[in-house]
Amino acid sequence: MTKKTTRPKPLRVLGLDLSLSPGIAAIEVRNRKPYLVACSSVATSTDDPDAVRNYTVESFVSHFVREHRPFDHVVREDFTAGRNKRATQTIFSSWAAADRALYSYGYQAADLKPALAPTSVKRLVTGNGKAEKAEVAAAVRRLLRLGEGYVFKTGYDDSDACAVALAYLIREGLIDTEEVAA
Repeated sequence: MTKKTTRPKPLRVLGLDLSLSPGIAAIEVRNRKPYLVACSSVATSTDDPDAVRNYTVESFVSHFVREHRPFDHVVREDFTAGRNKRATQTIFSSWAAADRALYSYGYQAADLKPALAPTSVKRLVTGNGKAEKAEVAAAVRRLLRLGEGYVFKTGYDDSDACAVALAYLIREGLIDTEEVAA
């Protein structure tokens, strides 16, 4: 009689980089290695009123969740401080729009303790808490083994969403990063 071995169930994380032009990413972990399922971003227009922009964010998140579910964890980058009152309003309105989309599918973003601040995401993914967007994108490509030819959208919001999910996975010790560090 042979002993039957069972593989651990893949773990799927939804990463969110929220603004009125958000990024979103689904990353699956199999055998402690992260794999990109999908990532995307959408740019809203400043010519549109906030209600339309927030509806766009909600629809975008809803469609992505519907297409790439199920998820074991939903994580978002923390919001630390806006440049001004208006910047703060737009971030929290996009959080509310994303929350509506998530709740409609039975999900909610985890209330992470400690929160994943932007500098923490950058530090965990690149080793430098002040890394520029291109450096974050390069680290995401490396960690996900995507190759130099993989192109993220203009603005790197999709790359940033991948970085949020990867930072969570690294911090929680759910993926191995040593072999891709070289």
